[in-house]
Amino acid sequence: MTSKVAVLGAGKMGEALLGGLLRSGWPAPELGVTCRRKKRAAEIEARHGVAPMGNTKAAAWADVLILAVKPQDMGALLAEIAPAIAPGTLLISVAAGLTTAFFEERVPAGVAVVRAMPNTAVLVDEGMTVLSGGGHASQQHVEQAAELFRGVGHTLTVPEAQQDAATALSGSGPAYFYFLVEAMTDAGVLLGLPRDKAHELVVRSSMGASVMLRDSGTHPVELREAVTSPAGTTISAVRELERHGVRAALMAALEAARDRSGELAASYA
Repeated sequence: MTSKVAVLGAGKMGEALLGGLLRSGWPAPELGVTCRRKKRAAEIEARHGVAPMGNTKAAAWADVLILAVKPQDMGALLAEIAPAIAPGTLLISVAAGLTTAFFEERVPAGVAVVRAMPNTAVLVDEGMTVLSGGGHASQQHVEQAAELFRGVGHTLTVPEAQQDAATALSGSGPAYFYFLVEAMTDAGVLLGLPRDKAHELVVRSSMGASVMLRDSGTHPVELREAVTSPAGTTISAVRELERHGVRAALMAALEAARDRSGELAASYA
């Protein structure tokens, strides 16, 4: 781990990535970070021991730049740092919707760009980050990016044409589970349970189900059928889920998220 890495933008995602790099053994002197506000810069330095620097200085200093500002701010950031980016620098974007072409048009010719879509589980080192290389990114560049994100979870590489779908499924994915937990907890309250007990039952059930999905190697249909006894409680509930079109609603929701990701890309082009 000899590369110098700078995280440009110390919001929740940027700070999570910085912390993950430190926990995975990346030496603090080889890490840089930029912050817009002085108060935030002081907080980051106090928590992580990495002194913030300016955007232009970070761009000139680092071998790898992780661009973690909001999509609407990315154009201005690239205009600021482009003159300082040296040949051979690797740019990694975590901005939803922005294509590698967006960056390649705004930085020096030949600079490698990797598009990354992490989800918020990076905050607990259980994130899923989907990676795609741009036109100048080699397999080695993509693997270099994957090494960085493994400090906060897991990675998967897909063609960039599949990034909007991955954003809908994985990038936004935690929100769907929180929505389901919220709905199930409300149902528990409706059935007469105290809210705190209903919440604990739902959370513990979801955690156990997730581990079984991860570790059993069994198809989710088989796992569901193992809980679904003939003429029992579970099949009665599944019948209602199907009657109310929950499966179709989920498919439509993910299609909408995918389409919105593409719209965002077009609006910032």
